[in-house]
Amino acid sequence: MEGKNIVVTGGLGFIGSHIVDELMASNNVTIIDNLSSGKVENLENPDNDNITLIQGDLNELDLDEILKGKDYVFHLAALASVPESVEKPLYSNYNNLDATLKLLNACKNNNIKKIIFSSSAAIYGENPNIPLKESEPYMPSSPYAVQKAASELYLKSFHESYGLNSVTLRYFNVFGPKQNLNSSYAAVIPNFISALLTGKQPVIYGDGEQTRDFIYVKDIVRANILACESDYNGIVNIASGKGLSVNELYPIIKEVLSSDVEPKYLEERLGDIKHSVADISNQSNINFKVDSSKFKDQLKETIRWFRDNL
Repeated sequence: MEGKNIVVTGGLGFIGSHIVDELMASNNVTIIDNLSSGKVENLENPDNDNITLIQGDLNELDLDEILKGKDYVFHLAALASVPESVEKPLYSNYNNLDATLKLLNACKNNNIKKIIFSSSAAIYGENPNIPLKESEPYMPSSPYAVQKAASELYLKSFHESYGLNSVTLRYFNVFGPKQNLNSSYAAVIPNFISALLTGKQPVIYGDGEQTRDFIYVKDIVRANILACESDYNGIVNIASGKGLSVNELYPIIKEVLSSDVEPKYLEERLGDIKHSVADISNQSNINFKVDSSKFKDQLKETIRWFRDNL
């Protein structure tokens, strides 16, 4: 992708900053971010002439003016905390669903060629039909998941009603450099790394047999760009398609860090999903595939970042 005018909402966050870093060399990138969780320091080169930063909330900005003359939108801005959505459902809805609807309307008004929406595997809830297909029914168990599901439906309706092209990417457990320790994505990986780097005993909740489908943040970046370049409209699971238990994950991280510290097991946390693995057959629609053989190298790169930045 070259020579395009692109908007990235949440472009200073964990995933958004990686997308901006990839796009800014060959495109004009406008970042919209309210700095609630993102930070300018996440960008490799924040002074790049191809970057324009607009600090503010989507609900309060003149999006029609900002999107004028733009080609594509990557929508990552969200209040991504499940607990906060439970505690403040109206505030969470305002930041997630209301903001998305306003953005979609501005995309329609400005003939945006395509919007790529960052959704979440949280919309599947406790669905036991593993591996999870995009065609499974919505089973959200938190306001955050409801807001992601409703946003997906709005994208579908805007395509059918107005011809606005879009791809919804449902992320599973994302990990990688720049990840916040309080992230709602793959907290287990940064928490294990952080504990071992700071001489603490890592904690595993429950029996450790719960499985997760981990995917590296740079694969997320690739999926976003491929989805934007594709002719596809619809929903795609973004995951490796391989379930890894927490008990299998910990020895890998321990080995990479040359540690002999054993984890501490505590009571299972209320509301934790036992198994989450994606069906990835739909990824062919955007010509995307994950190379799972790189997992250990990706962990090493993540550990290097945490070692340098903790």
